[in-house]
Amino acid sequence: MITGELKNKIDALWDIFASGGLVNPLEVIEQITYLMFIRDLDDADNKNAKESAMLGLPFESIFAGEVKIGERTIEGNQLKWSVFHDFPAGKMYSVMQEWVFPFIKNLHSDKNSAYSKYMDDAIFKLPTALLLSKVVDSLDEIYDLMNETQNADVHGELRGDVRGDVYEYLLSKIAQSGRNGQFRTPRHIIRMMVELMDPGADEMICDPACGTSGFLVTAAEYLRETRKKEIFFDREKRDHYMNEMFTGYDMDRTMLRIGAMNMMTHGIDNPCIEYRDSLSDQNTDAEKYSLILANPPFKGSLDADVVAGDLLKVCKTKKTELLFLALFLRMLKVGGRCACIVPDGVLFGSSKAHKNIRKEIVEENRLEAVISMPSGVFKPYAGVSTAILIFTKTGHGGTDKVWFYDMEADGRSLDDKRTPVDENDIPDIIHRFKNLEQEQERSKTDKSFFVEKEEIVSNDYDLSINKYKEVEYIPVEYPPTEEIMAEIMKLDEQATKELLELKEMLKK
Repeated sequence: MITGELKNKIDALWDIFASGGLVNPLEVIEQITYLMFIRDLDDADNKNAKESAMLGLPFESIFAGEVKIGERTIEGNQLKWSVFHDFPAGKMYSVMQEWVFPFIKNLHSDKNSAYSKYMDDAIFKLPTALLLSKVVDSLDEIYDLMNETQNADVHGELRGDVRGDVYEYLLSKIAQSGRNGQFRTPRHIIRMMVELMDPGADEMICDPACGTSGFLVTAAEYLRETRKKEIFFDREKRDHYMNEMFTGYDMDRTMLRIGAMNMMTHGIDNPCIEYRDSLSDQNTDAEKYSLILANPPFKGSLDADVVAGDLLKVCKTKKTELLFLALFLRMLKVGGRCACIVPDGVLFGSSKAHKNIRKEIVEENRLEAVISMPSGVFKPYAGVSTAILIFTKTGHGGTDKVWFYDMEADGRSLDDKRTPVDENDIPDIIHRFKNLEQEQERSKTDKSFFVEKEEIVSNDYDLSINKYKEVEYIPVEYPPTEEIMAEIMKLDEQATKELLELKEMLKK
C-alpha cells in the first residue's frame, strides 16, 4: 500500500499542477502519465540493455545515435530523462515541447499499433517552463520514494506493487474513478490469479475490460520470470510475446493510453490494446484466446440493443457481469482457460439468466474452482463481496467436482486503509490449487474442499461457498450454577472489604 510520505508527494505534485493553472483532474493525470512514460522509457531502455547483455542477445537502444524528429535530426541521448532533467528550465521546456513529446508520439513505426492510435491525439499541456521544472523535480522525488518503498522489506516480503499503488492513488483523484464498477483490481490479487493459471510461452492472453492493463502487465512479468529462456532464446516465441500474445479492450481512451504505455514500459513492443465495446457486435472475437484474465465491470444494466445477439442467446439479460461470462466462453478456444472476478450475486442469483450462465459453465464446460474473497478486497472503492471463477472451455461438459476455497485474508487489512497484515491466505490458495490431488479428503469444515457436481446441480447450480461449507459447532461447557454464584459472592465480599479499607484510609 502507498505510504504516507509517498501520498504526500503525489498530493504536492497535484498542487503544483493546480498552481500552474491545470485543475482538470483528467488532464492532470494524462500529463502525469505522459511524463511517467517518458521517465519509464529511459529506465526500461537501461533495463533491457542489461537483460540483453546477460542473455547474450543483440540490443539497440531507442535513444542510440541520431534521431529524426520532423525535419530536424538530433542526438538521441538528449531525449533521455536522465539527461534533460538537469537542463535549465527554459531549455528543458523547449526540449520537451519540440523534441521529446513529438518523439514519444511517433515512437512506434506501425501507425496502426495501439500505441500510435492512442498517442495520436495526445497534447503536451504544461503552459510554462517553471511548471515543467517543478513537475520534473517532484516526479524525481516520487520515483526515488517508489524505489525505496519497492525494495523495502514489509512483513517478510518485498513490496512489488508500488507503481500500481501510485496509479491507484492518481486514479482516485478522478471524479469518475470507482463509479460504475470501474475500480482498480489490487495487484496482489491479479498476481495470485496469474500464478494460479500459470501461463505458458505459447498463450494468447486477453482481458476484454483491461483498464490500465494490470492483468496483461502482470502476466507479462510472470512469463519473464518463469519462462525467460524459453521465450527470449526462441525468435518465434519472442516475436509472439512482443506482438500477438497480449490483447486488451476498453472504452476509456485515457485508460487505453495508460494501458498501452504501461505495456510498452514493461517490454511489450506491440500489444493489441484497442478501443472496443467488448459486449457489442463490434467485438467479433470467437475461439481465439487460450487464456482470459479479467475483472469485468459490475455496473448493473446495459441497453439490450447494444449487446451482441449471440451473447443474449446464452444469457438473456442486461447485467454486464453475466454477459461478460457468456463473452469469455465465446472468445476462448476449446481448451482455453479463464480466471475472472465476479460479484457474489453471480454465484447465487435466482433469476433465469443467473441460473442459465452457471448451468452453461457447469454442464457444457469444466468449472474447476470458486475462490470466495472477503468483502474488503476492493476497499476503499467498494465493499462488494466477490469471488474468482476458474473454468476451462470444453464445449461438451467435463465438470466432475468443483474446488471451493474460503479466503479470509489477503495480506491487507479489510478496512479503507488496507495496510499490510500478517494474515494472508494467498500462498495457501496457490499451494493447494497446484496440489489438488491432496485436497480430495478434506472435509467441508476446512478452508477448502471439493463439491460433487451432482450436489451443485441439485442446488440450482448455486456456487456460493456458504451453500456447501459446514460449520463445526464446539459446545461450550460452563461450571454448575452453584459454583458461578459462589464465585460472584466471593468477588462481592472482596469488593466490599476493599471499599471499607478505602473509607478508613480517607478518614485519616
